[in-house]
Amino acid sequence: MTSVLVLNATYEPLSVVSIKRAIVLLLKEKAELLEAAETTLRARGVAMPVPLVIRMVYYVRIPRSMTLPLSRRTIMARDQYTCQYCGATPLRAELTLDHVLPRSRGGKTEWENVVVACRFCNQKKGNRTPKEAQMLLARPPRRPRYVALAFLGENNQREVWNKYLF
Repeated sequence: MTSVLVLNATYEPLSVVSIKRAIVLLLKEKAELLEAAETTLRARGVAMPVPLVIRMVYYVRIPRSMTLPLSRRTIMARDQYTCQYCGATPLRAELTLDHVLPRSRGGKTEWENVVVACRFCNQKKGNRTPKEAQMLLARPPRRPRYVALAFLGENNQREVWNKYLF
């Protein structure tokens, strides 16, 4: 329990912050508590539940022009550390990046052409397209939205967050 989901005033996910930062936002009345854990935090003369989800009181403008860098880490986070061919979730060391259209055939390293694959599926596909290898992608690769920035470090999201994220 080290992180808190922050929602914009419109209930769209904004970021993930520490419990300490969330409490500061609550005490300054910049945010309101939506979901809390059963445990409480106590300080001299004050007791409050541990926040899990908070909502900003005022709308925070999100810069839409901000682009997410293409890297191994961001692609793994986008695909949720899951092989896009077989659906397996092995250790991170066993995961590789696969070009849907191989680079040797003119495929570029861009969001719409790179997916996460386990070693077995990557070797099985080889220098072919998924159609030629008779392998289906779980979902087509896309450029992630800005909101994905907030959740890159959060692999173990809470069950409570699901109704606000999806």
